[in-house]
Amino acid sequence: MSIYGLAPRNAAESRVQGPADRPLRQETIAGLLAAAVADHGEREALVFVEHGVRLTYAEFGAAVDRLATGLLNLGISRGDRVGIWSPNRPEWVLTQFATVRIGAILVNVNPAYRVGELEYALRHVGVRCLILAESFKKSNYVSMIQHVAPELMFSAPGALMAANLPDLRIVVRMGDSRSTPGILNFAEIADTPADPARLDAITRTLHRDDAINIQFTSGTTGLPKGATLSHMNLVNNGHFVTATIALGPEDRLCIPVPLYHCFGMGMGVLGCVSKGATMVFPGEGFDPDVTLNAVADERCTALYGVPTMFSAMLDSAGFAHHDLSSLRTGIMAGSPCPIEVMKRVQRDMNMREVTIAYGMTETAPVSFQSHIDDPLDKRVTTVGRIHPHVEVRLVDGEGHTVPVGMPGELLTRGYSVMKGYWGEPARTAEAIDADGWMHTGDLATLDAEGYCNIVGRVKDMLIRGGENIYPREVEEYLFQHPAVQLVQVFGVPDERYGEEVCAWVVPKPGASLCADELREFAAARMAHFKVPRYVRIKDELPTTVTGKAQKFIMRKAMMEELGLSEASTA
Repeated sequence: MSIYGLAPRNAAESRVQGPADRPLRQETIAGLLAAAVADHGEREALVFVEHGVRLTYAEFGAAVDRLATGLLNLGISRGDRVGIWSPNRPEWVLTQFATVRIGAILVNVNPAYRVGELEYALRHVGVRCLILAESFKKSNYVSMIQHVAPELMFSAPGALMAANLPDLRIVVRMGDSRSTPGILNFAEIADTPADPARLDAITRTLHRDDAINIQFTSGTTGLPKGATLSHMNLVNNGHFVTATIALGPEDRLCIPVPLYHCFGMGMGVLGCVSKGATMVFPGEGFDPDVTLNAVADERCTALYGVPTMFSAMLDSAGFAHHDLSSLRTGIMAGSPCPIEVMKRVQRDMNMREVTIAYGMTETAPVSFQSHIDDPLDKRVTTVGRIHPHVEVRLVDGEGHTVPVGMPGELLTRGYSVMKGYWGEPARTAEAIDADGWMHTGDLATLDAEGYCNIVGRVKDMLIRGGENIYPREVEEYLFQHPAVQLVQVFGVPDERYGEEVCAWVVPKPGASLCADELREFAAARMAHFKVPRYVRIKDELPTTVTGKAQKFIMRKAMMEELGLSEASTA
């Protein structure tokens, strides 16, 4: 039986269930690393190109044990929340495994957070220890934590008592500085002599269903929610994701996506550890040429990225000078993948076995993935088929399963669904119903073979004069214009039609593009009511750190520009 999904079990309904012939893995994340050390100890585990760090699995396991012992000596214990606020650095991955070794819960803090977001995140989940980088890009993390907790300046290291952050006691900084008031140095903790017997005694008490990681959703409205994930969620998703691309011990995976996100720490790090493969991190943040250099120099066989990353690499002025012949496979995910970009990745980057993956943070994250052996048309036009041990159905507004081929909200359940939103039972109940279905808010279709296509968000669907319009469909047509690099389509209020279609477009470097030309191009390819009334040519689009388009920002800006307001509706 194939590792990827089955066709709909009832041909008339949009409902699929993944194969269960391959059992779920039962070990904790600590057990996953222990197995990799035992089986692949002399193989290279991770390479941080920018930092000049290379560790075998044996060296990595030993470094994790030293840091875990250091955290124990600081008083960190099972269930304590340990925040990490950093770009992609070696300390991030060490902390990821050191915390699970002792049963502490890792809290991923978005590197783009500002002071207010940081304070909310730390307070909301009761972070006891915060490990942070000194700075990244324009963010000075040390200054920001000092702003939120000014008591640091007068506290003994490890004994913080902050009015705004009553649970936070310990702040640890990465880097060479050893003289910041109230803050401990990471290197000193990481150099603690390991106490394997003490660590093993704790690890043996851990359970696969324990909460072990909190990731904040980047929601477009309201305060972020702390999606709480277990060993079972993360171990198995990383395992099945990399099994689908046939990753093995000989592979070297380039990971330019951020570690704070499931794509980096789950699909990337845990996926590699589950196979004994090598992780290659090009730099602290994404740079197209740095990434291409890393792929070529490290002879990477696989590459992860969101669509905007692949577009940036393909359009780099120096793209043709990089030897990408070692590439075989990889994953494009994180946001809808334009068909034209997918075709170019396969053709121009030698990634003939590249796959698309779809999911969300709350499902650890992948539910659907194309397979390396899928027909080309399926790999470029769908997100593949259902993952093992996962079930999905598409429903209409009344909760009824829709027929095959019809759009409906994607609901999913199985081992991958989170434990809940930390400390928010009401919001958890809104997302996960009594039957265990996670309501994703994504609109999708399923075909007769079980292949899924994401057509938009439930709230993104436009209704213009009674016609349903799916932004993703319009975007795909606009992407076919040779001068278009990025495009996002969304709706704005309209007195006559209810909503009108708006497109924000970024041209390719050096290309000339105007709004009228793009509208004419669209009018020749799609129904008149789908053609964007408003087109704006932009230098860049507002996105999250992971490359997800922030359409709510675009919509608000257009409404302000056009002097529009929301109409009152029943």
